Amino acid sequence: MTLSPIARWHQAVADNDFALVEDMLADEAVFESPAVFKPQNGKPLVAKYLRAATSVLNNPAFRYTDEWSGERSAVLEFEVTIDDMFVNGVDIIRWDESGRIVHFKVMVRPLKGLQKLVSLMAERLQVAAS
Repeated sequence: MTLSPIARWHQAVADNDFALVEDMLADEAVFESPAVFKPQNGKPLVAKYLRAATSVLNNPAFRYTDEWSGERSAVLEFEVTIDDMFVNGVDIIRWDESGRIVHFKVMVRPLKGLQKLVSLMAERLQVAAS
């Protein structure tokens, strides 16, 4: 039995398996985040941003707290504590008919949590660029 895209996503997050995440991305995938001004287009850029986000967010305190889904989309609410700062957000994920992620949007609150996330993401992306 083939797992749904969201079941595969949960598995990749639980296993901290970024290769599986990359394999799930469509070539034309788009990533949107409050940490960047414009959408990031194409599998290589989306993978870069998701890798940085995963390295920042996927710590032992990270957990999905709720989920809403449609035929080819899902909203996953999460909570995490980063450096004693509580962060709450949602991942809005859309996939194509073959189960590949075509659009990934992240929304985060509170403002101080977002600012902390932006700072840490910038550090990870800088390291990835060098």
